[in-house]
Order: sequence, then structure tokens, then C-alpha cells
Amino acid sequence: MEERKLLHSLLPKSQKELPPRRMKDSYIEAVLPLGSQPMLREKYLTVHNSVRFGRIFEDLDSLGVLICYTHTKMDSSKMSPFSIVTALVDKIDFSKKIISPENDFKFIGHVSWVGKTSMEVKMCLCQLQDTVYHPVLDATFVMVARDPENKGPAFINPLVPEGPKEEELFKQGELNKGKRIASSTTSLLKMAPTAEERHAIHNMFLNTLDPRTISFQSRVLPPDSVWMEDTKLKSLQICHPEERNIFNRIFGGFLMRKAFELGWATACNFAGSRPFLVAVDDIIFQSPVEIGSLLFFSSQVCFTEKNHIQVRVHSEVSFPGTKEHKTTNIFHFTFFVEKEVPSVIPRTYGDSMLYLDGQRHFMGAMHQKTNGTVIIQ
Repeated sequence: MEERKLLHSLLPKSQKELPPRRMKDSYIEAVLPLGSQPMLREKYLTVHNSVRFGRIFEDLDSLGVLICYTHTKMDSSKMSPFSIVTALVDKIDFSKKIISPENDFKFIGHVSWVGKTSMEVKMCLCQLQDTVYHPVLDATFVMVARDPENKGPAFINPLVPEGPKEEELFKQGELNKGKRIASSTTSLLKMAPTAEERHAIHNMFLNTLDPRTISFQSRVLPPDSVWMEDTKLKSLQICHPEERNIFNRIFGGFLMRKAFELGWATACNFAGSRPFLVAVDDIIFQSPVEIGSLLFFSSQVCFTEKNHIQVRVHSEVSFPGTKEHKTTNIFHFTFFVEKEVPSVIPRTYGDSMLYLDGQRHFMGAMHQKTNGTVIIQ
């Protein structure tokens, strides 16, 4: 860390000091040779002989950081003065339910939008079939630049789009930023549910009253439904040094993998059959996770619709010897199963808010699937 302190002198005082970059300047391709290297394939296999999405999430996080370092590269210095960290996984959409591990993959991506200290990165995973790479998933990450010690923001190179396609990508980045701001202001933690949402929750409550007693204290489940609180699964991770990044914190991709695997298990346990991942969205990295801390994951089904299951995974951290818990991430996963699943019913007001939040994320994920990620080639 002493070496990184010396890099403070290389940080720009304003964005105007930095040369503009093009999208093609940060463009990266990386091959994942699962088809041609069977020994590597073992690391990515599920028991169903498909690819572990948790491993793919780790790779996407690493690639996103590398793309941003490429965008901010300084020719005058061998070591970057920037600390690039993942701020948000805006969305990950899948075009295939099952990804076979028998053929090679290729990751491609580049910076698509830049603010003063933050960058949006578009990435795509493609799989080789008949000598041609076909898209499998699209991802949008938001990264932020920090000083060498990861203590404060740092200015980054502006981005200059070239041509209509890139201008549209940049414009979409601006719109995405506006949507994130609007979403944060309408969060259920800040604003009451809409009239329509309140009406829906009230009707659900009335449907759980025991018709024999008509008492608020006596609640019964409607047919084909499950109490939300009965869908929970939990896990604990001890944060060992092998999962650390260059800042001596736990690697964000590792957190995503562990959260996804618990979310998948939650959906599987709830549905009684194999779930398939449809979308990931709105993962915010709120606090870093220190080496040696205890990482608690709590997962539950918060919304269902026909064959779809919306799972929310909450992660919090504490350090041995202290009782203080701090939220690090909240993950939202949308799964699909082959048969219709029961409805989940909130019993408390808190569960009702989680239900509405899950419904919002589900509707958002289904809407976003109609708008694929565009990558420059």
C-alpha cells in the first residue's frame, strides 16, 4: 500500500487534463477455452453438465475492471494511479436457459458511457458453434474510479462516441443513469407504495383472513400458496485471503457467485425442480468486505408469477469479536422453472414491502429482456 500512496501525484486534478478516449480504445476480447481445455472445464461444470453461472459472474466482474483500466491507462506510468471498483451490476440478461460446456466461449466488452468518475461497461458472452460465436448473455456493469488507496473519487478520461451506433450507446448510458437516480428516489425505503400496490397488498391480506373468525390474529393460506417467510435459506462464509483483490478486500465476483448459488438453491428448494436463470439486475455494492470477516447471506423468494421466481439475497458482514452487522449487497435474481409454482404471500408489513420490491424487479427484468445489449465490433 505504501507503493500505491506514491501514485497520488499522478492523479488528474480535473477531467479536462485527460485525453478523450473512444469506445474501441477499451474494447477487449477474451477467450474462455472450455471446449478445448477439459481440465479447465471441470471448474465451470454443474452437476447437470452445464456451465456454472457463478463462475461466469466472477469472470464478468474481472473483465469489467480490466476494460476500465484499459480506458484509463496512462502511458507515462507502468502502474495505474486509479483504483477501479464495481459499483453496480445494472443487469445481466440471458438468451439461453442452458449453456453447454462443450464449446469455447468468448467475452467481449468495452466502456459505453463515462461520467466524471464513473463508467458504464457493456459486455457480452458468446459461444462457438460451427466456427461462429453466438451471443449467450448480455451484461451492463457500472464501475467507479477511486484514488490509489481507494479512499476517494478520481477523475477519468472522457469518452467521445464515433458514429450513430456509438452515440446511441452513449445516450442509453445517460438514460440508464437517470433511471438509477429515479429508482433510488422511489425506493420503498424512501417512499410509500403506489395506490395500486397498496390495493394489491390489502387484497392479499383480506384473502388470508380466516372466514370462520374474521380476526386479524387468525391468518390462513389461500390454496396453492406459501408464506414468504417459509422460503428462506441462509449461509455463512469466512472471508479467507485467497478471495481477496489487489486492495486486500474480498473480490466482488466471489460475492456474486456465492449469492447466486444460494439464490439458485432457494429457487430449487421452493419449486422442487431445476430453476434456470433468466436475469440479474440492480446489484449495488454498498460496503467493502474485509479479509477475516464473517459474511452472512440470507435468501428468500419474494415474488412469483406462473413459471417465474424472483429471489432476493441479502448479504451482511461482521468482524469476529464485534456484534455490529453491516449490509454489503442486495442481489436480485429472476428464475424460470418448467412448471407453475405456488404464489408467495407476505404475512408482515416488512414482507409486503419485499414482495412489492420483488414485483418491481421482476417487471423490470422482463421489460429489459426486450432490449438487448449492443456491443461495438
